[in-house]
Amino acid sequence: MASHRRPSPPTHRAAVLSAAAATAAVALGTTPAGADPGDSPRSARAAVDRLFADAERATERYNEAGERVARLRTAVARARDGVARGQERVNRMRQALGAVAMAQYRSGSMDPTLDLLFSADPESYLAGAEMLERLGERQHSVLHDLRHLQRELRQTRVEAVRDLAELERGRRDLARNKRVVERKLAAARTLLNSLSAPERDAYDRASRSGRTELPDLPGAVPASGRAGVALRAAQGALGRPYIWGATGPAGFDCSGLVQWSYAQAGVALPRTSQAQRFAGRPVPLSQAQPGDLITYRADASHIGLYAGNGRVLHAPYPGAAVRYDPVGMMPITAVTRV
Repeated sequence: MASHRRPSPPTHRAAVLSAAAATAAVALGTTPAGADPGDSPRSARAAVDRLFADAERATERYNEAGERVARLRTAVARARDGVARGQERVNRMRQALGAVAMAQYRSGSMDPTLDLLFSADPESYLAGAEMLERLGERQHSVLHDLRHLQRELRQTRVEAVRDLAELERGRRDLARNKRVVERKLAAARTLLNSLSAPERDAYDRASRSGRTELPDLPGAVPASGRAGVALRAAQGALGRPYIWGATGPAGFDCSGLVQWSYAQAGVALPRTSQAQRFAGRPVPLSQAQPGDLITYRADASHIGLYAGNGRVLHAPYPGAAVRYDPVGMMPITAVTRV
C-alpha cells in the first residue's frame, strides 16, 4: 500500500508575504500570480517599488488638483468682490438718477417756449436752459454707464457661477487623488512590513530600478547664482521626511522640495514635477550642473536637484528622508536649467 505524506504547511513568513502580495495586487489592480517562495522577498520589493511609483504619480495629480483649486478659490473670491463692488456702484447710480427724476417731477416743467416768452430776463433763462441741457446730457451718460455696468455685472456673475462649479469639481478630484495615494501607500507599507529587517535595509540601500549606463558627468563644480542658492537650501533639508503633498519646510514630496528650494533663491517654480520640467531650458545630461532639475520617468512623475559627482538630491518616497542617490536611479526624461 502506498504511503501518503501530508504536504508541509506553509511557514508563517510565506503566509505573511502571500497576504502582503495579495494586498499589493489589490492596490495595483492586478491578480497575484503564483511565485516561487524563494522569490517572494524580491517580488515584494519590486511590488513596493511599483506602489511607490504609483503613489508618486497620484501625488503629482493631487498637487496639480490642489494648485487648480487654489487658483479657482482666488478667482471666485475676486469675482465675488467684483460683484459686490459693482452692485454698490449700480445702486448709487440708480439712486442719483432717481433723485433727479423725482426733482423734475416735483417741479412740474412748463413748456420751454412759454418760459422764454414770459421770462423777465431772457438771457438768464437761456443760460439756465443751457445748463439744464448739459445736465440732461450728463444724465444720459450716467444712464449709458449704468447699462454698461449692469451688463458687466451679469457677465461677472455668470463667470463666478462657472468658477464655483469648476472649483467643486477640483475639490472632488483632490479628494479622489488623496484616496488613491493613501491606498497605494498603505499597500506599500504592508509589503515593507512583511519583509525582514535585512531585506528592508537592502531595499532602502538599493537604487530604484532604472538606467545603469550614464555618460561621463561633470564633477562637483561649485554651484553659482540661483541654482547655487537652491541647491544649498536643499542640502539644508537633508534628513527631513518625505511627506506627500508637502512643500516644506518640515517635510517634502519630490516636487515640493524642488519648489521650496528654488523659492529660497527668489524663483517661483510651478508645483508639479511635470510643470517644473519645462520651467527652464533643457540641457544634455552630459552637461548637467549642480542645481539643475533632473526629471524621471516618461510621465515626469519624479524630480530632484543635481548635486554633482553623479548624484541627485531628492525626496525619495514615504519612509525615506531627503537624501542623495545616484542620478541614474530611474530612467531620466529631462535635465532642466532654471
